[in-house]
Amino acid sequence: MEQRLAAIRGDAPPKRHNARTIAALTGNPGCTRRAVLDGAGVDKPALAGRVGFPARFGQSRFAITRGNIFEAQVKADGGAELLRLVAERLGVPVPTAASWTDLGDGDDPATRARRSATLLTEAVSPVDTDADADEPAALFDHPMLGLVVAGQRVHLEPDLVAARLGGRFHVVEIKSFPVIDGQADPAKVAAAAVQSAVYVLALRELFTARGHDPQLVSHEVVLVCPRDFSNEPVAHLLDVRRQLLVVRRQLDRMDRLDTLLADVPADVTADPAADPAILAGSLARVPARYAPDCLASCELAYFCRHEARGQTGALGRPVREALGGIADVGEVLALAGGEPATEPERAEAAALLRTAARLRADALTTA
Repeated sequence: MEQRLAAIRGDAPPKRHNARTIAALTGNPGCTRRAVLDGAGVDKPALAGRVGFPARFGQSRFAITRGNIFEAQVKADGGAELLRLVAERLGVPVPTAASWTDLGDGDDPATRARRSATLLTEAVSPVDTDADADEPAALFDHPMLGLVVAGQRVHLEPDLVAARLGGRFHVVEIKSFPVIDGQADPAKVAAAAVQSAVYVLALRELFTARGHDPQLVSHEVVLVCPRDFSNEPVAHLLDVRRQLLVVRRQLDRMDRLDTLLADVPADVTADPAADPAILAGSLARVPARYAPDCLASCELAYFCRHEARGQTGALGRPVREALGGIADVGEVLALAGGEPATEPERAEAAALLRTAARLRADALTTA
């Protein structure tokens, strides 16, 4: 399988995943094209530009700078204010003592990962929700964790892991988007929840590998954001149990790439150095499952949208499902116009479409 994936990728080294890209995998788990390209480590931004549909999303430099400034502010003074926020949000006494370990600088990722694993597992204490408030808490700044994605070891770096708060470990994610009147952008919160679930899963797998109970890592993630239009931090709890199941399911699917590759023609290439016409033809031979949501998370979304013109899937999953799985817009219009369904299972959808067309015509007439 490694040779096959390398042949698809071309001469370039594989692109490494991170928490954001792993989280993005969960957005469209039924897309074979994305699973194959991500499994092969294809440089999708370069590929999208090569076929004439460059990606149009990503974090601005301003947003990155703002996020770094807010994170530094929250972590100032050895994380004293951050520890108070997290403890109060978790409903546990604020520890009178806490250790701060910076794992974000210095060594290469592999060395950092080994050091992080040692220090995190050394901080394990029995689960005790009535833990003494005087028990020293432990804050680990930017520990290096790891997950296996399609056979490759991926390094992951959460903002913070807080240990021995109520006897458990909590992932802390710091984001610069605001919480206004107690509400934040639902799409950004959802993205933060999936990304945090990736970190929780990685930390649980570390504990399992070291012989500790993975449930020592809480499924409740602490999200820290600015309050209203100030830089005052506010903490919220995110329950990521559902996101954990989704991420685990997609990673398991990536581990079964050999099954997906069985349906991919042997001469398919996604090498950005190849001729654009050859690349476009190759991509067309790998099944995709485009939906409008892809525009926010996949670099090839504009290519797939162009390819999906005339397909009901381009209108979104709810539309495709409401139409009973009819894939072609032309067929939908024909059925709405009174053409009989050629397949018995589409008779109900055809009747509903004719009714909808009649109601629309009546509404336009009376208007």
